[in-house]
Amino acid sequence: MTREFTAGNYRFIPSVFQYSAGACADPGYEIERVRFDRWLPLAEGFARAAKFIQEAGRPLTAFCACELRSPAAFTEEGFRAFNLHYVKTLSEWGIFDGTTNPVARSNVCPELDPPSEPSFYAFSFTRPSRSSTPTFVIAGGAEAREGAGSYVERTVRYRDLSPDAIKEKVRFTTSQMENRMAAFGFGWKDATGVQAYSIRDFHHALADELVRRGALRSGLTWHFARPPVVDLEYEMDCRRVVREAVI
Repeated sequence: MTREFTAGNYRFIPSVFQYSAGACADPGYEIERVRFDRWLPLAEGFARAAKFIQEAGRPLTAFCACELRSPAAFTEEGFRAFNLHYVKTLSEWGIFDGTTNPVARSNVCPELDPPSEPSFYAFSFTRPSRSSTPTFVIAGGAEAREGAGSYVERTVRYRDLSPDAIKEKVRFTTSQMENRMAAFGFGWKDATGVQAYSIRDFHHALADELVRRGALRSGLTWHFARPPVVDLEYEMDCRRVVREAVI
């Protein structure tokens, strides 16, 4: 089930308070993705994103997705504390109402040369378009089942790093991406970009769990990074965006 965020001209898949599971532009609009040439600390990244969005003639509520980089994986308590800080800006922008957050997000932790503080890698926003081509961004998801309970309880093959366990984690996460795209009426044939985040060797899962399912029709961008919570091992996100920029 999706919900409308009229102020941003997109609909989204409700999830948790810190992010939605995905955003899809309304008819007459498209999502543009903007990647920073270098990582920017959170406050600076928000400021640069605001400037870019406003110079494009769009309200800040057009902000619909972001990709973050953090110094290291969080504990569950640390992750919640970070998220409470992160959503303050979205509240100021009229996006987060204190309960529901329409903005999709990925937040991963580079294993080598990480940032010294949580930083921006990229963001996305909606803008008017004459094209009928649909655009969407699916939030990052790892091998943790949604719902109540701790990550220990919800994680697929928790702390199991065997090849079979890694393959099952990839399978679960790929299915999660498929379910989120399906909520908007799309599938892998529509995706123009797929990203994976892991420091584990998942090559043995590529053919069966990604290629044969059609996930890599546009290739795969692999980031040597961990998911944002301790003991998660594999994360993905995907998108259909026809306009991208690097600033």
